[in-house]
Amino acid sequence: QVGRYFPLARSFPGMSEYTVSGRFVARDGWQAFETAIEAENESVAKERTYANLGSQHGLNRTQIEIDGVDA
Repeated sequence: QVGRYFPLARSFPGMSEYTVSGRFVARDGWQAFETAIEAENESVAKERTYANLGSQHGLNRTQIEIDGVDA
């Protein structure tokens, strides 16, 4: 039974999908990225992007530059 103990991810009312693009410091210089984030508004989408990239790549916020957030 899929989703028996951990509910499957669902879209909640009031949440939109945002596309966040920018670049971060990598071993060989700056690496471009583009990611889709479900969030309540643009500022929450930015915060989740900082949190996700920081945890996945071990980066500080100063090592991540967000160029744009599109709905």
